[in-house]
Amino acid sequence: MIRFFAEPHQISGGIIQLGSDDAEHIRSLRLRPSEEFTVCDGAGLDYICRLGDRAGGSFAEVVRARPSKGEPNIRCSVYIAYAKGDRLEYAVQKSTELGAFDIILFHSERCVSVPAEVSKRITRLKRIILETAKQCDRGRVPAISAAESFSAAIREAARAGLPLFLYENEDRTSLKSALEQHGKTETVSIVTGPEGGFEPAEAGAAQSAGMITVSLGPRILRCETAPVAALAAVMYHTGNLQ
Repeated sequence: MIRFFAEPHQISGGIIQLGSDDAEHIRSLRLRPSEEFTVCDGAGLDYICRLGDRAGGSFAEVVRARPSKGEPNIRCSVYIAYAKGDRLEYAVQKSTELGAFDIILFHSERCVSVPAEVSKRITRLKRIILETAKQCDRGRVPAISAAESFSAAIREAARAGLPLFLYENEDRTSLKSALEQHGKTETVSIVTGPEGGFEPAEAGAAQSAGMITVSLGPRILRCETAPVAALAAVMYHTGNLQ
């Protein structure tokens, strides 16, 4: 079913005022009055709607409401070091598909590419996240932001119930064992590095902050693959990927 998102102020009295882009999209689809589509409030509630007949089709009439089915029962924040354009976009898109609660970008010592204007890059990534959330039936649109520094990213990530720092030189603790040994938690953070991996001092700083350094196994994954693989493992382990 076709899916859109709306802000709370757009929803009132069984009527949803569609944004101009969404209204134009619906018109281009030539939906018949009897055809239903979904508008999500971004907070886990889906409204099944039909196209209204006023203001040129810019209103949706609510038929019924139901909880969104596409949200995991765990809040997982994914911290991704800046990478070259397509790689970063891939990691952000797939993290959204897999159920990331939010995505935080940060600078690491070995980053080979940092956008000159972070705000412009985030604006583009927000569009990617929104379109992905629509496509995969998410109940909310993950937020994306940029940490002020590596230290700031680590401090925030360490607050999660299970704070995971993916480090290619870790040889004692695997992601699998960390998930199995840790009890049930409502929050997880995943921190992944850039093309060149993390500096040893960065891994040390993460450990000092309270993060758990983990390995993804004997193969070195690309920077765009690591966050996706780790998030998929977390979702599978917590019953959110079957």
